[in-house]
Amino acid sequence: MARQPIFDRDLKVIAYELLYRSEGGQEADFLDGDQASSEILLSSYTSICDEGNMKKVPAFINLTRDLLVKQGVPTLLRKRIVIEVLEDIVVDAEVIDAVRKLKADGFRIALDDFVWSESYVPLLELVDIVKVDILALTKEELKDHIRLLAPYHVTLLAEKIETLDQLYECVDLGFKLFQGHFLSKPQVVKGKKISANSVALMQLVQELQKPTTTAAQIEELIIKDPMLTYKLLRIVNSAAYSLVRKVESLNQAIVLLGMEQIRKWATLIALSANQEKPEELSRSLLARGRMCELLAEAMSYGNASSFFMVGMMSDINALLDMEMDTLLEQIPLNDEIKAALARHEGRMGMVLEATLAYERGEWDRLGEFEINDALYEGAYRHSITWAQEALQAMHED
Repeated sequence: MARQPIFDRDLKVIAYELLYRSEGGQEADFLDGDQASSEILLSSYTSICDEGNMKKVPAFINLTRDLLVKQGVPTLLRKRIVIEVLEDIVVDAEVIDAVRKLKADGFRIALDDFVWSESYVPLLELVDIVKVDILALTKEELKDHIRLLAPYHVTLLAEKIETLDQLYECVDLGFKLFQGHFLSKPQVVKGKKISANSVALMQLVQELQKPTTTAAQIEELIIKDPMLTYKLLRIVNSAAYSLVRKVESLNQAIVLLGMEQIRKWATLIALSANQEKPEELSRSLLARGRMCELLAEAMSYGNASSFFMVGMMSDINALLDMEMDTLLEQIPLNDEIKAALARHEGRMGMVLEATLAYERGEWDRLGEFEINDALYEGAYRHSITWAQEALQAMHED
């Protein structure tokens, strides 16, 4: 499985759609299994850290006609999932009856890739959410859909949003929920330069890539930034490390954490510096970096920390609202990493491309890469757990 976030108007994650692949081709057949197993699986994909607090959000899950009709979803999961009725399912008496029963059992129902048809009217009386593919309709057609759907009091979700301009347009049109890759699209500001603090953090991250770097050199870089010093000491003293006594000096923290951990925490602090951006973007980049690193380790590629850097930096331009080429001119990264980021070249670029394909549920593309297919799911699941734990530790006192 992979997941795609669903946002509200404040760009807070309110749910994840689970993208699912099985050998038999049947969507969401994991729901047919043991209740406890389904619960554990859902928790690993829908538990997130939000401003330091752990919470579970619902999962949107596509059901085939067969699963929909045979009511193959454990009722105990009704508060955890939103059932999506796929657009290619013919709406007939059997489907309407199945949706009515699921609704009576307390499930929330969504219509996927909705395009208006009179055949949907019986379902519109029952469902909670209607997902509209904004790329499939003109602006006038979108307005018509909103007008036609108004009497049914459903929540409108705009999906396949690719740019911030599209997001703003959908907000103005009255959509309440949003889904797509728009978070990775920066607002271009000509001539914009990275802030001094961001440059310092990037210099630190780059220095940490060098195998000859010493703790003293790292301390010298960190100590120049009081906020970075404070945050690292706060992290090492957090519940995540369960220390017997508090660490009081930066040198102690560096020795205790080690270079690998310092590198990752410095990177995390750099990512979270822009408070105007949704936390999901930082979480996504951290998880992507960790997945690239895990795949590199599993394939024995060497220098796995550089793969982490490539994944983590892959959409850093969105955090800083700059084009990638402009950004890469201003930060101290080696040519191999820059080539992977700018053009997805080399082995690092290949691993990044594979990770992106998995994130997006582009299962048919995974065979293009020289990576063992069995590695993806475990690496992905570990990476999203690691990212949420890292963000939680950032907020702990």
